[in-house]
Amino acid sequence: MTRSFEQPYPYTLDYKGEISGEGMKEAFLKVIDAFQNNQTITENMLRIILNKAILFKENNLIEIRKLDNVDEITITAIIGLLKKHFTEKYDTWGGSKLPVLAFYTIYKLLILEVDRYKDCKLEPLGSHTASDRTSKSAGDIQVIKSGQVFEVVEIKLDRPIDINMVRIAYEKIVRFNSERYYILSDMGVLEKDQSEINELILEIKEKHGCQLIVNGILPTLKYYLRLISNSKRFLNEYIELVEKDTELKTIHKTKLKSLLEEKKFV
Repeated sequence: MTRSFEQPYPYTLDYKGEISGEGMKEAFLKVIDAFQNNQTITENMLRIILNKAILFKENNLIEIRKLDNVDEITITAIIGLLKKHFTEKYDTWGGSKLPVLAFYTIYKLLILEVDRYKDCKLEPLGSHTASDRTSKSAGDIQVIKSGQVFEVVEIKLDRPIDINMVRIAYEKIVRFNSERYYILSDMGVLEKDQSEINELILEIKEKHGCQLIVNGILPTLKYYLRLISNSKRFLNEYIELVEKDTELKTIHKTKLKSLLEEKKFV
């Protein structure tokens, strides 16, 4: 799915475009060449490719045991576990979706328990690989009320909140007409943009009425966990979302499993 394939060259062995990853370009072009020039092996090649895809899917099914037989886990312990899970240095992409799953979980419970979210529902999670500019959604998490976007959460892992993010949020606020919009980052607000961001937040409130809030990922989760009645339920539902997610890699799931098994919450 790399954009390298959009380059205007035919997929021949002397393909001029660049494809990242050691050996990837040569392997890709040789497969294409063999497929086009040796009709006797095409069916077997397709079988091999489909078999590898099936094996990849099966290997990504990691069973994570839920906390069924323990006392109520503390909020501090949950935040400690999530911090370790979010901030692990994974050698692959996909880890930025972990806090999105955590907030999706907390909103599922907020809708059941908090008056502000009465009669609300959550939009299904979209792909986490779409860019801000091309996404047709208002943000990572969308709360719907009376058929309209009511509240939005946009999450930025390992990226500070800058003025460009707030401008993009403003465009989406106008487009979707939400009442509240969160931009959350584990790196806070970019210091050089702080004043300009504050001014734009006030402008959004005055001209549109939407309350735009910039904050940290874990502090916001900690606050929300205080609002729900059963923190263990939150953790178990988060475990289930991680377990079933098809965009996460095996390493993201096994890391959570090991943290739970070793009780490395704090």
